[in-house]
Amino acid sequence: MSERKITKDIEIEDLIDILPDAVTYLMDEGIRCLRCGEPIWGTLENAAKEKGFSDEDIERFVNELNNMLVAAE
Repeated sequence: MSERKITKDIEIEDLIDILPDAVTYLMDEGIRCLRCGEPIWGTLENAAKEKGFSDEDIERFVNELNNMLVAAE
């Protein structure tokens, strides 16, 4: 198992590099990214805040993305 872990401070580009399925997840949550015509840069937290998500939502995203990462490995 890898030591990689997703945090709210991860850069979107790095997130997509380690977990390509994050693109679909983020789109389903209302955060468009990279491959979908509305490129975003910066951190996961910044992207979520720009779309009006709360700190609790961001924590949920981080937890669910980490679960996806574990399942993918």
